[in-house]
Amino acid sequence: MAKKIIIKCRTLVEGEVEGLALVTKEPISFYGGVDPETGVVIDKSHPLYGKKISGRILFFPYGKGSTVGSYIIYRLAKKGLAPLAIVNVRSEPIILIGCLLSSIPLVDKVNMKYFDIVKDNSKVKVIAKREYGLIEVEV
Repeated sequence: MAKKIIIKCRTLVEGEVEGLALVTKEPISFYGGVDPETGVVIDKSHPLYGKKISGRILFFPYGKGSTVGSYIIYRLAKKGLAPLAIVNVRSEPIILIGCLLSSIPLVDKVNMKYFDIVKDNSKVKVIAKREYGLIEVEV
């Protein structure tokens, strides 16, 4: 029987979703790092290279790169290729604006230690409400 852990977090974009995790300890640049036509990480130097972020709960510490990244997130969402939710240690404006435009649940203030506990394909539920944010993970 799977054990469930609860992670408290801060809600930035509200929503509630369940899905499988995709986890990296490296920041992501959506502009030039993710193919907006496929939802696959194309940055050859990134640990997620070749993996599809679509339909996953994407854990990464923070975004980086051009502000065009916000529009890449939006484009992914319009094509049905975006992550179900994004979990960050610290969300910066590029990620926040992309998620706001796309109605993708976004939470942050997650301690980096959880990036060692949550594994790829862990079952995750993100509950991002105005009053609170929680992440339930089966480990």
